Amino acid sequence: MTGERETIPARGGRAVRLGAGEELRLINTHGTQVVDTWAFNAGDMAECMSMEHSRVAIGGVFPRPGDTMVTNKRRPILTLVEDTSPGIHDTLIAACDRWRYMLLGAGDDHDNCEDNLHAGLAALGLKAPKTPSPWNMWMNIPVGAGGSVSFEPGVASPGDFVVLRAEMDLVLAFSCCPQDILPINGVACTPVDAAFERL
Repeated sequence: MTGERETIPARGGRAVRLGAGEELRLINTHGTQVVDTWAFNAGDMAECMSMEHSRVAIGGVFPRPGDTMVTNKRRPILTLVEDTSPGIHDTLIAACDRWRYMLLGAGDDHDNCEDNLHAGLAALGLKAPKTPSPWNMWMNIPVGAGGSVSFEPGVASPGDFVVLRAEMDLVLAFSCCPQDILPINGVACTPVDAAFERL
């Protein structure tokens, strides 16, 4: 429903349908939370927002307001309309999964963004054929001069938001990243909730 705020639970995921031209506000409620974000063509779940194709389309690794992300068929799918945060949104790092956490010393049952994606889609009766690389909203992954990357705390403030516009009928999926070993969700390493609302 337009204007109604919906919560993305800490460590969990949600998915929502948007029609072409509709906009959604994604809110970093606490200012510390990374939100993995995916978009799929509503009529063909095999066509999805692609980070590798989008980096070519926008000519960089950090999308800015006015930039349009594209699919694996190089078609416009999602535009960043507005961003009240410092604009640090990673396009390089894959979604966390059970294998990532096992490598970090956790058990194979650790909450993860890959499972959250598929659970969120399943709640809408949908299934994706794969897990695409996500657009990691508010994830701070600086790229060093020599090409190195590091996992740093986010720089968003409580209430910062982005406004996203659907460029086709699509399904948006979100995961409040459950990372509690590295400090990407803040130095306390405590994942929290986020929210979204249709505009």
